Amino acid sequence: MCEIKDKIKVLSQRYAQVLNNKIEERVLEMKEDDNSHYLLYQVLGISDADGELIDVYQNKGRFLYKYAGAFLEEAVFFCFKEKFPEAKKAKVENTLGKRPKQFEIDCLIESNAIEVKWRDATTDGDHIIKEHTRVQVIKNHGLKPIRLMFYQPNRSQAIKIQVTLKTLYEGIEGEYYSQADAWEYMSRNTEIDLKAILTEIAAENFA
Repeated sequence: MCEIKDKIKVLSQRYAQVLNNKIEERVLEMKEDDNSHYLLYQVLGISDADGELIDVYQNKGRFLYKYAGAFLEEAVFFCFKEKFPEAKKAKVENTLGKRPKQFEIDCLIESNAIEVKWRDATTDGDHIIKEHTRVQVIKNHGLKPIRLMFYQPNRSQAIKIQVTLKTLYEGIEGEYYSQADAWEYMSRNTEIDLKAILTEIAAENFA
């Protein structure tokens, strides 16, 4: 387990460095931005100083969400790869439409097509349609769609969409796991307690 933890820690450090570099680059770019829109902030009672902080942290947040998801997806894939050397990323042709031409599979192990989400907070109705198409296409290719979502969204509308997606997966004999169930699925199938490893790394970062 120590060797696996060390590898995941190296992976986390790589993502942390990329994230930090991206944030620093964006903050420098923003110093040259046109801030004339601050007038509207002022009309709504937001000072220039607060408006600048809001814009900076909005950009930081976008990078953080992107790289948090990308890191967890790669860490999950690494754990499956350790247990199942044949695990791979894959694409399948869209047999039910023209867009997109292909759907990506985050981790394919034999007939199990695993999708990894750190947190899906979308409230876009088209998302349900696209996801319905995606899982049906995967099913049509003779694969079992499995969704792992490790963190539940906070807003009620986003939660309702996830409930709908869970019903969708189960309706075509797929599997849907979220929060504790997703971590447990990982531990049970890889014999690696990824959450415990991440908890240790996080504690060490702030020790």
